[in-house]
Amino acid sequence: MIETDIIIIGAGPTGLFAVFEAGLLKLKCHLIDGLPQPGGQLTELYPKKPIFDIPGYPTVGAGELIDNLMEQIKQFQPGFTLGEVAETVDKLEDGTFIVTTNKGTKHKGKAVAIAGGLGSFEPRKPILKDLEFYEQKGRGVKYFIKDPEKFRNKKVVISGGGDSALDWSIFLSNVASEVTLVHRRNEFRGALDSVEKVQELKHAGKIKLITPGEVVGFKGSERIESVDIEVNGARMNVETDYFIPLFGLTPKLGPIAHWGLEIEKNAIKVNNALDYQTNIEGIYAIGDVNTYPGKLKLILCGFHEATLMCQSVYNRINPGKKYVLKYTTVSGVDGFDGTRKEAEKAVVKSID
Repeated sequence: MIETDIIIIGAGPTGLFAVFEAGLLKLKCHLIDGLPQPGGQLTELYPKKPIFDIPGYPTVGAGELIDNLMEQIKQFQPGFTLGEVAETVDKLEDGTFIVTTNKGTKHKGKAVAIAGGLGSFEPRKPILKDLEFYEQKGRGVKYFIKDPEKFRNKKVVISGGGDSALDWSIFLSNVASEVTLVHRRNEFRGALDSVEKVQELKHAGKIKLITPGEVVGFKGSERIESVDIEVNGARMNVETDYFIPLFGLTPKLGPIAHWGLEIEKNAIKVNNALDYQTNIEGIYAIGDVNTYPGKLKLILCGFHEATLMCQSVYNRINPGKKYVLKYTTVSGVDGFDGTRKEAEKAVVKSID
């Protein structure tokens, strides 16, 4: 039996940052993830993807962000159960929980934080003739970009209108010999800055932008040689080495869906007015896995939710114990056990 304060299900960025916030409160964490390494989607699917909305980082690679988070939490010595899926959760009479994985590993904790991102996932695929043939290894269809160097000096056609399609078009414009972005509408769903950047690269001749357009077929006997694109009822053919449809992921909660939690549109409902607790007291959901009015699926929002969750767990574990918010600029990560007056003195002393 592995014992801890908070059992965190999901070792993506939100789950990892929760370890840091819990550590500031002297709470221990153990993370469970079905993947063989920490990082969630960022490590498994998008390790080289640039991220632009992390405070203090104009841009940071997804893999680099995970490396930094791992370095940040190392001091708190979290435990990891990797390559195993959280299968069941049982709440005991004393309010603690037992989480058992598909391999029988048992974890006992005083609270459970579900930070499973989108859960298990698979790419949304276009409906195209011969798609399965070209999905085979080496034939040209890719749904994830793990190693951008694979596309060095190659012709690439990307299809989609969200952040992933925009971000990868921008990134690969400096890697591939030719990038064509196809979207069935003139308007994009992604960040405005990314849309403007794509337009700038289009005018600079670094991206071919086709809107409204849709990839409707392939040509090539052994692998993709070109794609057919329908534009305003007419067809055009574009040579390419790779076709990358980025239409998002279809999420599946997996075993979590059977834990008695309140689910809405494949996400876990939480009370965002307080602490992101679910309908089961002591079980929280943070990051992309949860839903509430006004929810935004952003990493920085997950960080905020993780912070409030940890505060709530502290109060739950230590009922009636007064907690004074600690500022790491004063206390450092080891904590500051003095009163507010002492903290103010420390600030004055540091200024002197």
